[in-house]
Amino acid sequence: MHMKPSILLTNDDGVSSVGLWAAYEALAPIADVTIVAPATQQSAVGRSISIFEPLRASQIIMNDIPVWSVAGKPTDAVIIGLYALKLNPTLIVSGINIGENLSFESIMTSGTAGAALEGSNQGTKGIAFSLQVEDQGEKFDDPRHNEQNFDAAKRIVRDVVSRILAQGFCPHADVINVNIPSVIKGTYEVTRLARKLFHTGVEKRFDPRGRPYFWINGPLIEDAEEGTDVHAIRKGNISITPITLDCTAYKAESEARTLFSP
Repeated sequence: MHMKPSILLTNDDGVSSVGLWAAYEALAPIADVTIVAPATQQSAVGRSISIFEPLRASQIIMNDIPVWSVAGKPTDAVIIGLYALKLNPTLIVSGINIGENLSFESIMTSGTAGAALEGSNQGTKGIAFSLQVEDQGEKFDDPRHNEQNFDAAKRIVRDVVSRILAQGFCPHADVINVNIPSVIKGTYEVTRLARKLFHTGVEKRFDPRGRPYFWINGPLIEDAEEGTDVHAIRKGNISITPITLDCTAYKAESEARTLFSP
């Protein structure tokens, strides 16, 4: 009897997110899927990990499926799945995130990408899926009730994962970062990370007692150069970005040796 491949499915929007369940629906026909995800919204926590407090993981029933709800971060969920639950998956899938994860800044802060990176760091390659939103405010709405249509995104998730399961993971990549436009106009485009996604700003406000507080905000970058993930999404293509855990700046080695010579 042929055994299905196994997938550890996680995210950063929480175990009840419609994006997570869209990914489950896409993958369940082709793999044995186990959901191990944060109990609550954990966006923008990157690869942060809980080392100063204990973690609680509870098996609960959602949508008639037993899932693991972890009171921690996306990386915690991956580590619990691998080492506490001993799942030994073929692949880790993170997403579908509500909102795109593009550019240097997002890959470093995204909990969706962070979970996939942590899985690869622990020896199991990962794919991160994110779906563009037209209104950035949707990222901050209740992820249980997002009105976005996930049908096209589900087809992409199944196709990408099916290809990798059939042909193998890119040997020189640790994570494949997939961003799906809200309206798909083209096809797959293999991209590199753009430098920025947002024009970063800080807004100063005052509470009712007159004390200042701050919101980090800023509009999206309008576009980026050809070949980048930001530009691909702006064109309506599905961005496929191979990511490596190795952050070494190899081109800077000679300059660094000169700078720090005895």
